[in-house]
Amino acid sequence: MKTSVEISYYPLNEEYVPPIRGFIDRINTYEGLRVKTNGMSTQVFGEYDILMAAITKEIRKSFDHPHSVFVMKVINADLDTKESK
Repeated sequence: MKTSVEISYYPLNEEYVPPIRGFIDRINTYEGLRVKTNGMSTQVFGEYDILMAAITKEIRKSFDHPHSVFVMKVINADLDTKESK
């Protein structure tokens, strides 16, 4: 199933940029996922099982930083394709 996830990461500490960049860089390494980033969130598009496994793994790594907050929206469609627009 094609899936889209909008995810925002809020490390609650003064040095917040490196953990966010690290999360985005790691998500970009997964084959089969398309990633778009803007100032407010990151959108990830792909097959549900691959996408959710990648996000689960990378959120777990991010939780090594104290007080990490993630906000996500999950949609059961690929909102990055022309067919869904």
